[in-house]
Amino acid sequence: MSELYEKSLIKLELDQILALLAECAGSIEGKEACLRLRPTSDLEDVQVLLEQTTAASDLCTRKGNPSFAGVTDVSASLERADRGGCLQPAELLHIAAVLRCTRNIKSYCDEEEKATVLDPLFQALMPNKYLEDRISGAILSEEEIADNASPALADIRRHMRIQASKIKDGLQKIISSPAYSKFLRDPIITIRQGRYVVPVKSEHKADVPGLVHDVSATGSTYFVEPMSAVNANNALRELELKEKKEIERILAELSSEAAAHRENIDLNVKLLIQLDVIFAKARLAYRMRAWAPIMNDQGRVELRNARHPLIDPKKVVPISLHLGKDFDSMIITGPNTGGKTVTLKTIGLLTLMAECGLHIPAGDGSTLSTFDAILADIGDE
Repeated sequence: MSELYEKSLIKLELDQILALLAECAGSIEGKEACLRLRPTSDLEDVQVLLEQTTAASDLCTRKGNPSFAGVTDVSASLERADRGGCLQPAELLHIAAVLRCTRNIKSYCDEEEKATVLDPLFQALMPNKYLEDRISGAILSEEEIADNASPALADIRRHMRIQASKIKDGLQKIISSPAYSKFLRDPIITIRQGRYVVPVKSEHKADVPGLVHDVSATGSTYFVEPMSAVNANNALRELELKEKKEIERILAELSSEAAAHRENIDLNVKLLIQLDVIFAKARLAYRMRAWAPIMNDQGRVELRNARHPLIDPKKVVPISLHLGKDFDSMIITGPNTGGKTVTLKTIGLLTLMAECGLHIPAGDGSTLSTFDAILADIGDE
């Protein structure tokens, strides 16, 4: 039964509708959740899903579409942090993005005066602006930690700038000296392997006492760290090691803070994905000019000017029919290309859409029923 049912879903092209729905979602996780949707035969569940879509449509009409950009599944990162692991800057930025989205979506609802069926989802969101700001203020990008991430880091980097300036001043005297300028490929200061060096002609490498850190591809230039700069470069290297250690401490501290709020952040992600799917349904309803059908579980179907959602709106021929009140079986006859298959698919697909909580492209007052299963045998099989 399950295999036949899944084949019927594909026959009726529910997968194509879910692909359109996924295009309306704002996050990757939301898109994936849209593709995983399956119909439910429980009438109360379907009615709740449809009410959620209607509420989201109403909110979008009055307040615009909320943004779910930044919603990312950070559960693996939080689990590792909870075990004492140190998260990378990119992982912490994803957590901050989730918290930022949580705060924005929460404020989207907080301004709402009219109660809706979505209120419990909005109210369950738990922003954490302190942690969001801590991460955003400390991490500028995946490669850059802010100077003000900690007083110690700011002090280390201040000393690094001073030390680097001293090194460059000393090397500037060398490259400006007439005694050395003739030995240099160019009168510039560059960096090799984290050390400040000067480019020396290969035939004069012995004339500039120092440590060779690199050689050009042609072998014509040696990058030499003059002996007079070795101690200063060593001092800078020590500061760089201190900087690295302090950055690791900062990341560990932020990771620990994130782990302390793991349950709340994980719940936020689940709620945001759920809301993303609901608002995707609302956006799809707007695109399809669709409305919520009246639902029952007694097998009663009455479609008014229903349109197959995958046929060009300019070409589709609306259908109206009723079934399940005075009779519960229907035979549709007519010539080839007369619309028999489209009619059957429209009835089946719109019912499946409704059972997923999607509005249907049909006239106001259209009625659909939930069914234990919707099976289709269409074609030559």
